[in-house]
Order: sequence, then C-alpha cells, then structure tokens
Amino acid sequence: MTQNALLIVSAQVPRELEADRSSSAGIAPSTGRVIGIDLVRGLAVFGMYSAHVGPDVTVGGPVGFLLEVARGRSSALFALLAGFSLILITGRPHPRTGRSGRQAVVRIVIRAVVLAALGYALTALDTRVDVILSFYGVLFLVALPLYRLRARTLALIAAAGALILPQVLYVVRESIEEGNWADAITARDPLAWISGTDGFVELLFTGEYPVLTWMPFLIAGMAVARLDLIRTGIRSQLALTGGALAVLGYGGSWLALRLVPHALSAVVAATDGDSASSAWWSDTVGEPGDHMPLAWLLVAAPHSQTTFSILGNTGIALVVVAACLTVADRLPRLTHLAAPIAAVGTTALTVYVLHIVALWFFTDVWHVAAIEDETLSALPVLLGFIAAAALLATVWTRLFRRGPLEYLLHIATRPAQHIK
Repeated sequence: MTQNALLIVSAQVPRELEADRSSSAGIAPSTGRVIGIDLVRGLAVFGMYSAHVGPDVTVGGPVGFLLEVARGRSSALFALLAGFSLILITGRPHPRTGRSGRQAVVRIVIRAVVLAALGYALTALDTRVDVILSFYGVLFLVALPLYRLRARTLALIAAAGALILPQVLYVVRESIEEGNWADAITARDPLAWISGTDGFVELLFTGEYPVLTWMPFLIAGMAVARLDLIRTGIRSQLALTGGALAVLGYGGSWLALRLVPHALSAVVAATDGDSASSAWWSDTVGEPGDHMPLAWLLVAAPHSQTTFSILGNTGIALVVVAACLTVADRLPRLTHLAAPIAAVGTTALTVYVLHIVALWFFTDVWHVAAIEDETLSALPVLLGFIAAAALLATVWTRLFRRGPLEYLLHIATRPAQHIK
C-alpha cells in the first residue's frame, strides 16, 4: 500500500466499526473511516442545503445549473452512503459472524429506530424540508438481511430493484388513488397515530423518499462498500460504471420521451406544461397532478421514482464517490484543502439536523424572510449555511472523534454490547 493510499484509511476508527481479527487467517482490521467517503458525505450534505435554502434553479446561469445538478441527486447520494455505513458497521470487507455479527445487527436496528424517531421530530417542526431520516431508518431495516452478501450479488439485486420496483410503485400508487385500502391501513397504523403522518404507507409508497424505490440506492452503496477501494483500478471501474449508468438513465429517458408516441405530450399535460422538455434530467418538470400517466415512467427527473431516474442518479453518485476516493488517494494537498468538507461528512447527522432546526428558528421564530427567498439573493444565505457548517464541523472534529449527535447515537447503541 502506498503512502498516499494510507490517506484513505484514517486512524480514527470508532470501536463499533473495528473489524474482528479472524482467528484462522489473522485478517487485520480494515473498517477504518474512509476519508474519500467523508468528502462524498460532506458534498451530499451541502447539496441538500442547496435544495433547502438556496435559490430556485430557475435563476439560470452557472448557479442555476449547479443547483440543478445537486438537487435530488444529493439525497440519492445520501441514500447510497447509507448502504456504505451499514456495511461499515456490520463488517468490511468481510461480514461479522457469531456474537459480533449479532451485536452489529442489533446496533443497526437501534440506529434505525433512533433515526426514524429523530426524523419525525424534525418533521414536526413543520419546515419546508422533506426530512429523509425516517425513510433512512426504514431503509436500514429493510436492507439489513442482505448484509452478508458479496458485492456482485448486491449489485445484481440493486439493478433488479431499479428495473422492477418503480413499476411496482406505479401500480401501488394507482391502486391507492383508485381505492381506499391505504386509508384503512393508515387508520389502524400505530406509527400514523404517533407521528401524525400516513405512517408506513407514506414511508413505503407515498412519501418523498419511498422505500420501495430508494432501496436500490442503499443496496448499491452496500455493494460499493464490499469492494477493495484501494485496489488498483477499482476507482476507474466505479467511475466508468457510474458514467455508463448516467448515460443509460438520462440518455435513455431523453430518447424514450421522444421516440415513444405521445409520451412527451402526456407528460406536458400531466404537469401543466412546466418545462416538460427537461423531464429527462431535471426536477423543473414538476410533478403530475391528479393522475400520473403511464408515460411518467419514462421520465428521469431526480424525484420521479422511475427506473431511468434511479439509474441516472446512481451513476452520478458512483462518479462522485470515485472522484472523491481518487482525490483522497492521489492528491494529498487537495485533500488537505478539502478537510472542512470531510469534517462536515464526519458530522453529517449533526449538521443535517442543525440546518433544519436553524430553518425552523429563523423562519418561524425570527421570521427572517431571506431564508425563504428563492431568487439569487438567497445565494448568500446558502453560502452562510455552508460556511457555518464547515466551521463548526472543523472545530469540533479537531477536538472530538465524533459529532455530538453521532456520539449520542453511539451511546444509544451500547446496549447491543450485551447481546450474547
């Protein structure tokens, strides 16, 4: 391993992430914090900031383009990193077994429950943010049975999910519109009573991040985590795979919308003509009104929950992961300059929660109008949020190994140590 490659694996290895030594093979621990992944996570956080406090993408120009690239794709990147985290906790590169494996599983379950509860608490603040944490928690639970699988198997499952699950979701949502079975389930759902939401129906089918179509992102992240990320050529393979998926997703959508008869006109009618020509890559297409046409399955806008969307967003995520891993390995000076971004990635849960609390405080308590401004004048607000997060994260990580909420989450999972 070269000296530069050593930059990828940090000495700051949380105890719960330390791999067990194999008594038979003497395998050294290899689940250290991946600095490149922290860079990716930090960029994902900033991308979500841009969606929540930045200008609207319709401002155009370079700023509008960058905002459009970040929106939707940053949340998909976040979900892919969730899969990476699941594998880190349950054993990387080899899954834990025996008592250690059972403890890791319980640790994941506890984390999932805590994240779901925190997500609902943030949702109760009634900001304009569609909080991802509750969906995040359910994604952990649904994907957990797959944690022992190899990278190739996980990749195949992710691909199958991308191809099949969006069509399943379309059918389910159509049946929800045409019947009342979802209302009947919600009326008997204890989660719906407690949270004041549509409970599991929302988490699985009708929410902004339905588990049914966000699972492929998480499983793809699990597959990436199973790879030997410091092996020669692996990052190039990730980048090429990501590029191919992006072309297949966005390019395939562009072709399908133009080659399938009446597809584009159906999307135009369903969205009242709002930028339907950009439906192959942009959320500016809007959302369907009362009825979602079958042609919507040909759209690739980031939040459209379609096969083309999942393929394109996964492709972009893989390219970003490959790029950040390469920077961490080959460009130590640039890695040093990007340390504040990596610090944000290290404290991602904390800075994510803080920005939602800040939005609630400034809009509902102080009534600061600039926070809700969607013109270019909102750009300084976005830059202020980014600078504040980077500064706080950098200072904190100089003093402590984990972010404050990350530490509390670690404390919450300690009961897993008592599992026999």
